[in-house]
Amino acid sequence: MFAVDHIILLSAVLALFGVLISKLSPRFGVPVLVLFLGVGMLAGEDGIGRISFDNADAAHSIGTLALILILFDGGIQTSKKSIKNAWKPASLLATLGVIGTASITGLAAMYILDLPLYLGLLLGAIVGSTDAAAVFSVMRNAGIKIPEKIKSTLELESASNDPMAIFLTIGLITLIQDGSTKPSELFLLFINQMGVGALTGLLVGGLAVWLFRRVKLMAIGLYPVFVMLFGVLAFGLAANLGGSGFLATFITGVIVGNSRFAYQRNTFLFLDGLAWLGQIAMFVILGLLVTPSELLHSWKEGLLIAMVLIFIARPLVAMPILLLSRFTFRASVLISWVGLRGSVPIILAIFPLIYNLPSAELIFNVVFFIVIISALLQGGSLPVAARKLGLVLKTPAHESNTLEIVKVAKNKRELIEITINEDCAGVDKTIAQLGLPVDTVVALVARGENTLIPKGSTCLRADDHVFVITKLMDKTKVERCFYGDGN
Repeated sequence: MFAVDHIILLSAVLALFGVLISKLSPRFGVPVLVLFLGVGMLAGEDGIGRISFDNADAAHSIGTLALILILFDGGIQTSKKSIKNAWKPASLLATLGVIGTASITGLAAMYILDLPLYLGLLLGAIVGSTDAAAVFSVMRNAGIKIPEKIKSTLELESASNDPMAIFLTIGLITLIQDGSTKPSELFLLFINQMGVGALTGLLVGGLAVWLFRRVKLMAIGLYPVFVMLFGVLAFGLAANLGGSGFLATFITGVIVGNSRFAYQRNTFLFLDGLAWLGQIAMFVILGLLVTPSELLHSWKEGLLIAMVLIFIARPLVAMPILLLSRFTFRASVLISWVGLRGSVPIILAIFPLIYNLPSAELIFNVVFFIVIISALLQGGSLPVAARKLGLVLKTPAHESNTLEIVKVAKNKRELIEITINEDCAGVDKTIAQLGLPVDTVVALVARGENTLIPKGSTCLRADDHVFVITKLMDKTKVERCFYGDGN
């Protein structure tokens, strides 16, 4: 038997176990990332699996590929509406918020761990970015919805603050390795990282959408692969040009996700599955990399730094930004509390190991412990916090569901499902009164256990499910006809 056969078997077993154990997340209110990390730790050298894994370079490579998939999928799921609603506070949190949080946490780490200034700030920079993916997973499992502006701010902040944390980490490593590095050189590095990353993302995203609408592939199964490769291309191109590959990948995802093209729903479902696979692989590998017995040696210091991060640094920096951005005090408190740390800090904690920096193992173990504490404390208490602050919405949000894209004559059409709520603009209206776009057809109406063949005189009621065939570019117009301009 070849060595790769053994690796494939172990990988399949660990991944399957990770998928199955994710069902425990809604039952116990534990974020999925903690469960995936737990699988890796159980399989590691101190666990029941006794698998010895200490290859930081391999973990970094796997983690980077996984982050490309996760950020690309995150960009795809970021709507123009979210960006419009929250770009100002989210951009401030993703830049000044990360710098402030990293500085306060880093200074605390310097005193608690007795580290030199730059190493303390390095630890702060590593834990500077947030991960709202786990937060929204907890909220969905808890069955709660929060106001759209809060949700948009959290989504956009978490998706866009990783490049800043990565830049700070790389910049501080540069300073530690070469003390003669000038501040002006770091400023130029920042401009290059962000500028090249953003420009590459815009160009690759625009090229991708242009090609999607003009190229017909020989098999439907090639479309998801074709789309995914543009996310990888954006990262590779930006990174080789000296820019932020992660920022480029995210921007490419945003452009792709807000465009319309054939087989879009199937493509996005495929990419969402890849992102989940990336999360499982990344967290299990990171769980294998850590040694629990060594982790316990620094648990007191890790707990202290985590408390500073959660209860002092994040609120002290985020609250003024949010209040000045005209959020209510309760909304500001919730957003400040949702400073959940996740995948990026653990990946960044590998950098000191790769560069053989002093206290690299200590930094990795402390960061790992901080992420677990943050996920358990903040992620586990989020539904309760949202309810206590009175920020849980009672009315379900309006949304439509794309079922499939089909061919009608020579034009692409989209079959979408519209759920009629009590406060929808289309309630008690006939189909003829909706003013649907030209060439849009209401195929059927599902009402309770009955299926209605609709006519122009058919009156819509609350809880109806309406199935509509429309052009790819008319989906938003159709939603407005049923939901009104407030959708």
